[in-house]
Amino acid sequence: MSDPRDSARAIDALRRGWPIAISGADGRLVLLAIETADQDRLAAFDPRAEARILLSSARAATLKLANQRDAAIPGMPAMVERAPWLDLDGAIALADPSLDLATPLKGPYRALPVTAPEAASAALRLARLAGLLPAFFVAEDADDIAVELCTAAIAEHDSPARLVIASRARLPVAAAENAEIVAFRGGIDAAEHVALLIGEPDGRPPLVRLHSECLTGDVLGSLKCDCGPQLHAALHAMEDAGWGILLYLRQEGRGIGLINKLRAYALQDQGFDTVDANLRLGFAIDARDFGVAARMLTLLGQDRVRLLTNNPQKVAGLEAAGIGVIERVPHRIDANPHNAAYLDTKRDRTGHML
Repeated sequence: MSDPRDSARAIDALRRGWPIAISGADGRLVLLAIETADQDRLAAFDPRAEARILLSSARAATLKLANQRDAAIPGMPAMVERAPWLDLDGAIALADPSLDLATPLKGPYRALPVTAPEAASAALRLARLAGLLPAFFVAEDADDIAVELCTAAIAEHDSPARLVIASRARLPVAAAENAEIVAFRGGIDAAEHVALLIGEPDGRPPLVRLHSECLTGDVLGSLKCDCGPQLHAALHAMEDAGWGILLYLRQEGRGIGLINKLRAYALQDQGFDTVDANLRLGFAIDARDFGVAARMLTLLGQDRVRLLTNNPQKVAGLEAAGIGVIERVPHRIDANPHNAAYLDTKRDRTGHML
């Protein structure tokens, strides 16, 4: 019997640099996340320096491993033999594509058959849920394993149904004095999402904006994206409409987290667009879960909305979760010299209707 709480414990362990073990129908793997390991932890985990390295298929392709039989299946994890010179620094360089220019890779690398592929795939997903690079040291066993879990627990990790309203209060904002903030908490990761209600319900479907958290754009005024201007324009549009809801989702960097978003920025500086940067890091093009937004709207008593978006995936995500989108309202923001290519990529590669 799986306990979905085990995945939360395992995520915490990975972020702290503690080893975990994952069991699936095809075997068991003992793992140490490369990103949060240090020399002492690695020495304790792998005293003979024999641990293999588990990577995503996208990273294996970048490393030119896909021409080797044991790493040639698209979408499957890849296992790399531990070469004598492959120490912690080398493993970090192997895992992090944003370091490729600064740390030329030695190679060549030899792919090995992936033992326990179900557990290996689940491990990479767990790393992504933790906001870490999908890369691990893999040992046969280790002392002081922090968490033992099964693949089913990881599969059950995401459940918007666990989201509940935690608190609410009146919050006048610059765009609208008549506003209320509602905080939500839930899911196994206990993420805290926020809704800002502008105006009062009047029987009409509200104008709704799904806005993913963007520290660099919303707070620091980054010119690399259009997030900050979109946020403020949405609030003013809701005030003009008389009734609207802004859903502020804790899904930074399209769901890959702040640190990985900054790695994607570094890759963009090397010439990759946002899509290829995410893929090169081993993440999905868009890892957000719009079921969370649907659950928030349901808790607010709204099942039909006018959606302020250029992204057809948001429309599809809400409708798949039972929210009727009666109208898609375009949300156009002027480009600047720093984000023009980013906006072009959204239009040309992710289907945004700009």
